[in-house]
Amino acid sequence: MADNQSVLSVSIVTPDGQVYNEQGDLLIVTTKSGQLGIMPNHVPVIASLEVEEARIKRGENEDEIAVNGGFLEFSGNVATIVADSAERQDDIDVNRAENARERAEATIKKAQEAHDADTLARAEVALRRAVNRINVAKH
Repeated sequence: MADNQSVLSVSIVTPDGQVYNEQGDLLIVTTKSGQLGIMPNHVPVIASLEVEEARIKRGENEDEIAVNGGFLEFSGNVATIVADSAERQDDIDVNRAENARERAEATIKKAQEAHDADTLARAEVALRRAVNRINVAKH
């Protein structure tokens, strides 16, 4: 790629280690306030992330990472995402994600019937994570 002023350095880390570390032209994430696109020389940003994909455009290529919450910090053309968990598109086991979705849906149904708000909230997060992984894997 070109000089440091025209590219982003994007790193995604989780408690288990680094998931992604590449340079790109554009980073697109979904924050609690909505979708955010970051290009080189963007103003510094700190944002809380939703359970959603992160897309990194690199010329004609695009990398998709299933990011499950966390935070984004961007400054000096360096974007760092610290996430609870994250998976590269090629690393996602779709069958496992489908099973997780089914378990979460069943748990949601039981929690609604039992009026168990805590279990319902946890199951809804699990469902969002599973659906996110499925969506990223199928792109």
